[in-house]
Amino acid sequence: MIDTEGKQLGILKIDQALRIAENAGLDLVEIASESKPPVCRIMDFGKYRFEREKKEKENRKKQQISELKELQLTCNIGTHDFQTKVSHASRFLSQGNKVKALVKFKGREMAHTERGRALLERFIAACAELGTIEKPPVLEGRNMIVIINPIKITPGTKGNKSYGKDKDPQGQRETV
Repeated sequence: MIDTEGKQLGILKIDQALRIAENAGLDLVEIASESKPPVCRIMDFGKYRFEREKKEKENRKKQQISELKELQLTCNIGTHDFQTKVSHASRFLSQGNKVKALVKFKGREMAHTERGRALLERFIAACAELGTIEKPPVLEGRNMIVIINPIKITPGTKGNKSYGKDKDPQGQRETV
């Protein structure tokens, strides 16, 4: 048995331990039931549970929940449509979400899967500064799929590049 300060009181009978806890106005909590004899501690269980829930809430707040956003492309996509898809992917990646780019092959396009692979390589190159490849282009059925992870930005930088002394690399303009 362990008291409130963490001192070991030794091996006690259950009724004796309960009486000590009751006199202190606290609870007797079994900590390690597997050990012989089981380890118990005198503590305020309500306060312990509150602190544990508070820590879990803090940990959940620090976690970043990312979703998988899907973008569908075709082999014959126009340049403007391609740029629109890239801007959507950039927005998703900057928000911390994964992006799944999918090229759908229709009819005889299955004979020219290299065009879809080239399109996905162009897409990956366009998103390279915001994301890294988690899963390279793979043909699954009539679809070719690539998954891009967002690049982790260290807290405090928020994606802004700092070149020191508030100037760009050439030293010509000051940043605001």
